[in-house]
Amino acid sequence: MKSECIRVGHLSTFYHTAMLLMAKGPGEFFDLEWRLFATGPDIVNAFRQGLIDIAYIGLPPAIIGIQQGVRIKCVAGGHIEGTVMAGIKGLKGYPGLQGFDQVLGQLKGKKIGVPGKGSIHDVILSDALARYGLAGSVEVVNFKWADAITEAVSKNQVQAALGTPSLAVAIVRYAGGQALYPPHLIWPGNPSYGIAAAEEFIKSHPGELEKFLKKHEESSRELRENPVECARRISSYTGVADEQFVLDAINMSPKYCAQLTEEYMKVTMDFASALKRLGYIGQGIGKKDFFSREDIFETGFIRKVHPAGDHYSPVKGR
Repeated sequence: MKSECIRVGHLSTFYHTAMLLMAKGPGEFFDLEWRLFATGPDIVNAFRQGLIDIAYIGLPPAIIGIQQGVRIKCVAGGHIEGTVMAGIKGLKGYPGLQGFDQVLGQLKGKKIGVPGKGSIHDVILSDALARYGLAGSVEVVNFKWADAITEAVSKNQVQAALGTPSLAVAIVRYAGGQALYPPHLIWPGNPSYGIAAAEEFIKSHPGELEKFLKKHEESSRELRENPVECARRISSYTGVADEQFVLDAINMSPKYCAQLTEEYMKVTMDFASALKRLGYIGQGIGKKDFFSREDIFETGFIRKVHPAGDHYSPVKGR
């Protein structure tokens, strides 16, 4: 890595602080080189190859990478409950159907589109289908890019989708679909994304990492306190969606904060257990049967940047 440039992997998700930071331009203290990826597993591969230093990533792909020997740690939070279900008109949804099992049950013999294998949305769906006895009776179709899922719904190639709020908004607006189940009920408190960093970068550039996390926290606060202005900036910068579309995506699950809370880490460990149970990972790190929090998290930096409390909404257990 060039000492003056931090290579940051990111996704195309509107409510990630990456979008605000890119819209603002070069950082005040350092330069950032932004690298776009399609999915979390793609970001893990980039870490494996030494192509990025920091990244916006869902926790399941990060855990899978760590179990495979990729030397990364989650150093900050970002957002919780970022998985939404949407689908074609004619399906029943919440609140008419109160349970996620009921919503999924009506899709027996049908197809659900979801981002790439190992993404947080894919893991949540696989876990739900297994828990409700629906594995095998509902076909899961993984897509490289979320835009392709919207098109597939519009053509009735898949009848429903599980993905980000942006995907749900796109399905409603462009595919004539409807939201089916809200994010806070699918897996309460799930850590939809956090900030991961290469262990080598953490050790060699602690000052730059702390400065980046300060910018991340500032942008998280902006998303909470001024979503209208954030939507304007993001829409203007990307040029691919109007302000109302971006605002709808931001407001669908407005739980933004950079802190690594006890709840955030607890639910992440629940994900680690689910990944093993579902066969996404085998034995744990060092052939252990479990992950510890220390395997996944480095909390020291975010505790300095955001020392008191958090700004996520209170969440209850599943």
